[in-house]
Amino acid sequence: MSSMSADMSFRPEDDGFLEGKMLIAMPSIGDDRFDRTVIYMCVHNPDGAMGIVVNKPADNITFPDLLDRLEIEVPGTRQPNEIACPVLAGGPVEMGRGFVLHTQDYFSDEATLPVDENVGLTASVDILRAMATGCGPSRALLALGYAGWAPGQLDAEIQANGWLHCDPDPELLFGLNLDAKYHSALAKLGISISLLSGEAGHA
Repeated sequence: MSSMSADMSFRPEDDGFLEGKMLIAMPSIGDDRFDRTVIYMCVHNPDGAMGIVVNKPADNITFPDLLDRLEIEVPGTRQPNEIACPVLAGGPVEMGRGFVLHTQDYFSDEATLPVDENVGLTASVDILRAMATGCGPSRALLALGYAGWAPGQLDAEIQANGWLHCDPDPELLFGLNLDAKYHSALAKLGISISLLSGEAGHA
């Protein structure tokens, strides 16, 4: 994994951007890749948008598997399966690249993008080494790939009722019950999945 590219460091001050919010896919999204996804938005500005899907598991890989593949040793006092870090399918872009979404009790000046006061995004292997030795963030998830939008694309999809949005919370971001996250995100807006239709309005 390489460090975050410079184009993701821009921090918009304008109101109306969804950076730090959760996107919830509506049935009208019309894209199977995002069916019932919940996405944490890491970047949203005039140059485009980038987020991490937080409720879809990656196929056939666990965090201990990943540490083994990267030849990261876990000290003898810790077992790899003790590290509660789900490996998720973060989105359809750069699916071979890893991103760690985490609490801000871990921060790297060189590699961490601070999304808000509580959450950061790091794309360097150093954070995995820190997690293996017990020096990493208190809560984290590892995503393979991300969701990306060109300038204005996400805004158009929202206007077309493709997405709702809500505020994040620790369980929605880092909880291990992935299947519950879509329902939980909708519940924050007072919406039951049984009431959704392709014509649902947007928040």
